[in-house]
Amino acid sequence: MTSGLSFRVAEFEDLDEILLMLRLLAESLGVIGCFKCTRDDIEIAGFGPRCEFTVMLAELEGKIAAICLYFPVFSTWMGKPGLYIQDLFVHKEFRSARVGEKLLRHVARIAGSSGYRYLRLTVNHGNLGGERFYIRHGFEPANDETSYQLHGIAFDNFCDSGK
Repeated sequence: MTSGLSFRVAEFEDLDEILLMLRLLAESLGVIGCFKCTRDDIEIAGFGPRCEFTVMLAELEGKIAAICLYFPVFSTWMGKPGLYIQDLFVHKEFRSARVGEKLLRHVARIAGSSGYRYLRLTVNHGNLGGERFYIRHGFEPANDETSYQLHGIAFDNFCDSGK
């Protein structure tokens, strides 16, 4: 079923499909209320003068079947650069065809050939299917860290305090 599968880096014309798939991902995780990203956000950060991320698309049967949004990171512990996988999403109709696995492997191969030495990602709590998928492919839970975030008003206050 995946003999016609192809991969390509997203272009500006794919912006609406990227946003749609990110919304579908948030819906599938039951966190659509947390999804604040807009078309302008994707346009500026992904296709503006300072490209913050790359989106690799998987296409099958003439349709975008999956997306993988990623960006470079660096580990001081390993002393190596890597890629952070922010979002991996496969449309329901293509999930049984291993499109997500093939897309992730494609991104990993590109990363390796570009000098990146690891992939890092997080899985939303309660996303048991995602956890099983990554563990099945050799990813290990990084239990040595807890992810924290500073955003919104707290971020603004932190930036403004201590001046």
